[in-house]
Amino acid sequence: MPPTLASLVHHSALKLTVRAGADRLDVPVRWAHVSELADPVPYMEGGELLLITALKLDAEDPEAMRRYVRRLVGAGVVGLGFAIGVNYEEIPKALVDAAEEEGLPLLEVPRRTPFLAITKAVSAAIAADQYRAVTAGFAAQRELTKQALNDGPEGLLGALAAQVDGWAALYDASGAVVAAAPDWAGRRAARLTADVERLRDRPAPASSVVGGPDHEDRVELHSIGTGRRPRAALAVGTEAALGTAERYAVHSAIALLTLTTERSRSLHEAEQRIGAAVLRMLLAGEPDHARAVAGDLYGGLLDAPFRVIVAEGEAGGSGLAEAVEAAGARAGEAVLAVPEGERLVVLAADGGAAARACAEYAASLEAARGTASTVREPSAAEDDDLVIGLSAPAGPTAAAAAYKQAEQALSVARRRGRILVEHEQLATGSVLPLLADDAVKAFADGLLRALHDHDATGRGDLVASLRAWLSRHGQWDAAAADLGVHRHTLRYRMRRVEEILGRSLDDPDVRMELWLALKATAAEQ
Repeated sequence: MPPTLASLVHHSALKLTVRAGADRLDVPVRWAHVSELADPVPYMEGGELLLITALKLDAEDPEAMRRYVRRLVGAGVVGLGFAIGVNYEEIPKALVDAAEEEGLPLLEVPRRTPFLAITKAVSAAIAADQYRAVTAGFAAQRELTKQALNDGPEGLLGALAAQVDGWAALYDASGAVVAAAPDWAGRRAARLTADVERLRDRPAPASSVVGGPDHEDRVELHSIGTGRRPRAALAVGTEAALGTAERYAVHSAIALLTLTTERSRSLHEAEQRIGAAVLRMLLAGEPDHARAVAGDLYGGLLDAPFRVIVAEGEAGGSGLAEAVEAAGARAGEAVLAVPEGERLVVLAADGGAAARACAEYAASLEAARGTASTVREPSAAEDDDLVIGLSAPAGPTAAAAAYKQAEQALSVARRRGRILVEHEQLATGSVLPLLADDAVKAFADGLLRALHDHDATGRGDLVASLRAWLSRHGQWDAAAADLGVHRHTLRYRMRRVEEILGRSLDDPDVRMELWLALKATAAEQ
């Protein structure tokens, strides 16, 4: 620790005597400064022990001494050393009383103790304290490095918490707590997620301080990583501000975690290249080759039902990729994520944490979009226009079919203005909403235009007759009854439909197209 007034008083060679402020000797001394100026305050920084002989002071004037001492205290001077036997044989009572009133420690310096000896003692103590801090910092760095090599981030956090006499936590790119030490710190760290997210939005390296005297602890947050966006964050909680040795330990931990993160990023990029190859093999119908290439990296994923997720927009689904990969890492699940330009393809275990994270991520964007619509401001989701298609559960042999399902769901999500659509939702819903597509409407209008033109002349009601006949599956009597006409009249009208369209109503494909066209035009009206 740095020198204090008490350590100087106890220094046997200095022979200092306390004349006032004996209860405030535990304050640190940043420097010892000699000044005979009547007003040395402009040259003070705070934390000094001021040494004087009162050469230019009327030390016997009570009012002058009160003003003098009050200004010293206001400037942050921690102590006053008065040399006796130079201008005064003893410290004047006016100065002693003023020091007592303001609570300023006043030390009597004997004539045989030069001010230089006091300055040297302070300087030597500061140097020794700095040396101890540096030595402790190097020792902490060695310990942190050893723990990081032996036990990974968890071991490093445990060593760091012991070094700072507090707690430490590591967050992933999504702001979730990855590890914490001691164990109880996980709950405290989880309450800082919003602060970590704000830190993540700033370019790395970035740091912030949360809490303080009125909180349960003081927490420093530091971003981890060398890229534009931090890949992780470190939280360090202590009761008070960090000292020099503790600061060395924190900086060492940041450096080690950055190295680990950057190494992990290189490995992640290599995994992505392997994942791309595995995906191509699965889509080509070569599951055995895909398993051989994946090895243990994705082996567990390929041995159980998985979902195929296809996403477009939002800078290639980078936010979605972070969310599903972080969820998979926390749950110990293998996740295959392959970016393809503006598209992201993900294979995630059916019913697993990564698949749930995909749904939760989409739901959060939907909520943000709804909020933005309420206040009539564009949201980030609308700007990025993220759409996601999710396949039904599949195995390696059906990967190509699952990929097609995800693409179909993606297409429907885009048409419906949704962020996420699952393939199962397509089968349980109706085909009618799909007819709202402009291309379908144009086809329907073109197919039925000749019939509408005929009816517009007042020569019959072919469109209504066709709708009734198709709805009754070609049953003449039932359809004629619905229209209130004779069945021969209906037969005549259907022949006219065939003549005008140049198509046979005996062809089931023609009947299907006409029915869908009628539905599409009806939805428009």
